[in-house]
Amino acid sequence: MSPDGPISLVEFDRMAVDRLSGVGPKKLSSLKSMGLTSLYDLLTHYPRRYVDRSKERRISDLRIGEEALVLGRVRSVSQRRTQNRRTIVTADIRDDSGTIRCTFFNQPWREKQLSGAPGDGGSSVEVALFGKVEDFRGQRQMTNPVVDLLGNRTGRIVPIYPQSEKVRLTTWEIAGWVEQVIRRSEARGIEDPVPAEVLADLGLVDRVTAITGIHLPPTMAAMVRARERLVFDEVFRIQLSLVRSKREIERSSTGIAHSVATPDGLAARFLAGLPFPLTSAQERAIADIEGDLASVVPMHRLLQGDVGSGKTVVAVAALLRGIEGGYQGAFMAPTEVLAEQHYSSISRMLDGVTVEGREHNLFGDSVEMALLTNRTPAAARRRIAAGLVDGSIDLLVGTHALLEESVVFGGLGVVVIDEQHRFGVEQRAALRRTNPDQTVPDVLVMTATPIPRTAAMTVYGDLDQTEIREMPIGRSPIITTAARTDQQVDDTWRFVRSEVEAGNRGFVVCPLIDESDKLEAASAEATFEQLSGGELAGLRLGLRHGRMASADKADVMDRFRTGALDVLVATTVIEVGVDVPEATVMVILDADRFGIAQLHQLRGRVGRGSAQGHCVLVAGADLTDDAERRIQALVASTDGFALAEVDLDLRGEGTVMGERQKGRNDLKLASLKRDVDAIVAARAVAEQLVGDGDGLDRYPSLEAELGLLEPEDEEFLLKS
Repeated sequence: MSPDGPISLVEFDRMAVDRLSGVGPKKLSSLKSMGLTSLYDLLTHYPRRYVDRSKERRISDLRIGEEALVLGRVRSVSQRRTQNRRTIVTADIRDDSGTIRCTFFNQPWREKQLSGAPGDGGSSVEVALFGKVEDFRGQRQMTNPVVDLLGNRTGRIVPIYPQSEKVRLTTWEIAGWVEQVIRRSEARGIEDPVPAEVLADLGLVDRVTAITGIHLPPTMAAMVRARERLVFDEVFRIQLSLVRSKREIERSSTGIAHSVATPDGLAARFLAGLPFPLTSAQERAIADIEGDLASVVPMHRLLQGDVGSGKTVVAVAALLRGIEGGYQGAFMAPTEVLAEQHYSSISRMLDGVTVEGREHNLFGDSVEMALLTNRTPAAARRRIAAGLVDGSIDLLVGTHALLEESVVFGGLGVVVIDEQHRFGVEQRAALRRTNPDQTVPDVLVMTATPIPRTAAMTVYGDLDQTEIREMPIGRSPIITTAARTDQQVDDTWRFVRSEVEAGNRGFVVCPLIDESDKLEAASAEATFEQLSGGELAGLRLGLRHGRMASADKADVMDRFRTGALDVLVATTVIEVGVDVPEATVMVILDADRFGIAQLHQLRGRVGRGSAQGHCVLVAGADLTDDAERRIQALVASTDGFALAEVDLDLRGEGTVMGERQKGRNDLKLASLKRDVDAIVAARAVAEQLVGDGDGLDRYPSLEAELGLLEPEDEEFLLKS
């Protein structure tokens, strides 16, 4: 390492690990298999836990029943099999005061772990044990304790690194290489590109202190301070990239400045004619959107709202603002069912709403709508294409068919994309390139699957965000219960019958289509046959699943909507988009096989009219802990935002970050659950430094570090 000033993280990323002492061909191969190819990878391969020697107990002082940390050396290891072929590994661990026995059940690999460590039979390697002290025939014992091999590491705080038994890398080898990087960089120092005043304002330590403190902490308090700084760095890089890309789009795109100050305009008349009052949350959302529409900067806003919170009304108001100014609107949905449902519901909303001062509309002064999906016949497609070009079609509703090259608008002003996480990067971008004059339409993306605030700031951080957290007046929360016993399931079918007899309708949702799926779960086809001839015999049942022809699916759905069917047995194809006000009961079979968000979406298909909605979650008596928590969460709450927090807690942020179509989870230390303050602070600082778009020119080292994001992550972050 040449003495050319402090070493940047970008430089560390260009330095291969084979420059370190002790990294020969075999170790290099092992490190590569763990994704550790550069010195930067090593520095950001953080310890998964620490052993604090100050908290260790002498074996002779241990009391039966207490949980304790013990440090000692392996004296002997043996393995045996019981008559029922269970494996038992026993190991004696000794310190200078006595010996404790460790017993491991069905963990045969422990014998190799404890006897195959470097040294004379493992006896020279220090071991940390944490577990509950028991008495076994007069001897102290721990059963299945947590075990960490410390090697010959010294110091009060010993870091334990993620490692791989398969490639035979030990925690002390990784620790040694990390320490080598830190020691060898001391002469030059490590560059810290975050402005000193930002660190001072946030009370964060410098980068050298942070890197040293996370890997070689003198105290646990120092480790905590180090983690705070490195967490900030992780989320700060992401937020800088998001804010910079957002500013670039705002500066480089020519948008449309819509007139929103017309109190008697199309949108205003539509809202005034609604048969119900808007909630205050809807009014705030409309105000946010109209502020965007009035600006020449193209809108790119995420509207999050729970199932049934009234997002569609807000979206239609935005579309009408564009139409009243002479532009066209597009409403894109991920499935044919949802597109058809939106077309139907928006048509009803706009019945009687007129466009003033129009000469070209042969059908009068109504808002002209069209529906475009893969099922649209060729002749209708030609009529739609002509109507878009000459401007006679005001609003086009459809699926990804809207993105076909043959779909050319005369002047697209506002785009609404529903359930936008179901569309890929390229698909979302294509709608922004539809106008012949290169003007960029305003885009509103919506989701009825709320995600936690920190996740939204990180995963969808390039969008302005608005939330609708209020439900319309008069809408009762859906009553959710769990059916776990045979008696409860029988009662459920009797309840479905009673709802049908009262003039209502019901759904039965299954996780599978047929029994060819080798999971032991209810299939739609088998359930349909069983219920038709058994529990719901005499009722008019329909079957709908994804393998049916489009025409057959549409026919079944139409018959259910019109009341020709009483109960619809289906897979999750009805998760979104089905709006049947007479549907009051939803039975979800094998509910433990669904995630929280999907269960909440399914539940939202009922109770959309004036009658009380009910959801029954059918699950077995023997569930995993996570499945039990999911079921109980749905029974306890109908708040999608609260359920999103539970979902984050259960699944972890890795899965939430997996909303991106490509890439990996950048968050090695940061947690979307625990580090809310850091994410909020990072966003504020990023907006301050980036400014109107050129702000990072003053901070070239910060800008260079954005290159540490993987190319796939850059594509994801720039999804707008």
